[in-house]
Amino acid sequence: MSFLALLIKPLAYISVPVIVLRTIASASPVGRYYAQLTIYLGTLAVVSTWGVFVAVGMTLVGRRHDVNYVVARSFYAIASRVLDIQVEVEGEEHLQTCPVVMVGNHQSMLDILYLGRMFPRKASIMAKKELQWSPLGPWMFMSGAVFVDRGNTAKAHGSLAAAGDEMKAKGISLMMYPEGTRHCQEVPSLLPFKKGAFHLAVEAGIPVIPVVCENYWRIYRKGVFGSGTIRVRVLPPVSTAGLSVSDVPELTTLVRDQMLATLREISVRVTSEEDMKPAEQPEMQTELPPVAEPDPIPATPVEVASDEVPDVPSDEDGSETPSVDTSLSRSLRQEGSASEYGTETDDEGMVVVGRQHH
Repeated sequence: MSFLALLIKPLAYISVPVIVLRTIASASPVGRYYAQLTIYLGTLAVVSTWGVFVAVGMTLVGRRHDVNYVVARSFYAIASRVLDIQVEVEGEEHLQTCPVVMVGNHQSMLDILYLGRMFPRKASIMAKKELQWSPLGPWMFMSGAVFVDRGNTAKAHGSLAAAGDEMKAKGISLMMYPEGTRHCQEVPSLLPFKKGAFHLAVEAGIPVIPVVCENYWRIYRKGVFGSGTIRVRVLPPVSTAGLSVSDVPELTTLVRDQMLATLREISVRVTSEEDMKPAEQPEMQTELPPVAEPDPIPATPVEVASDEVPDVPSDEDGSETPSVDTSLSRSLRQEGSASEYGTETDDEGMVVVGRQHH
């Protein structure tokens, strides 16, 4: 009896909050949002705590840089089931390339779920220094995460240089978010990219792999936390061989254009002003009304001149887009692609990973 009591009591204690959350979730959309959010954060806290012990054990056996892989897969295995959200990954074979700089679009804290599904072996993350004191901090530190002090330019550049040396020496990949902050809207879009990840890749001479997660605004946003399937597409590696620091701006724009096109391709279309078709125009009358009697005076023909449309230059200011004189850049440049690259902000200490906001 005592053995059964030891087994049944913990299950009873666990089942009570689960039943309560399920009841709240079924009550209303708002209740579902907070119930799902509680489950998600609770799962994250539990797995993060367990990840500390995993990090200690794997560090002792010399597999420190596989900690993220094990903890990420564990989190996805639990969270995907309790939240009923599945992640489908296309192009996962590209992640076998190592070392690389992986760059992804950053929408919200739910990104941790897709990272849990696709995060490869022998990989770590680059994060802002403040995350050292978050629930993720302990195992991030023991798993080899590179922390960057965004408020100190010299330290930020030093962290990038040290990360590049370690990546080449140990064959480690890094995951970075070049947007610098979370960004999720109804219509798929990307913020301007900061160049830290691309400086790191060029200076270390390692490829860049774009990782694009579809816009999941329909599943998760403020007040909404639903279920469904999220698509992630891993693009082929972009080589940085032969590139120099002067090529970084064009490389940044090139990768962003590829990611933006992929984001719009794999995301579920939403109803918005940008996607609505213009109203159909009434058909032109093709038949003239009958004339009772012909005009005795012949009408003078009226010559109608068609409007002349002047040639429009490809750029609004008529200037040509500067190009970098490298064979790699020429071979990767996409003809006719229009970049939405915005005004660059301060490019020092720009790296932010796994920001804990919703």
